[in-house]
Amino acid sequence: MPLLSPEQCRAARGLLDWTQEELAERASVSRSTIRDFENGRHCLHSGTAAQVVEALEAGGALLIPADDAGPGVRLRRPLP
Repeated sequence: MPLLSPEQCRAARGLLDWTQEELAERASVSRSTIRDFENGRHCLHSGTAAQVVEALEAGGALLIPADDAGPGVRLRRPLP
């Protein structure tokens, strides 16, 4: 199972209100890598996927693994 689906990536960016450029900078990858992944042009290498996941999670996204309803994403609750 992939670490991240293109749909999860787009949804997480939407929840965090990040552009592709912002995610690319935070994940230390090129914008074209994010753009091409989200548009289904290619899969991410495992190391790149881990960088993107780490950036999204550090920003407050909670990536939910796929189950019968599919993968998901939501915002983490702020710490009190």
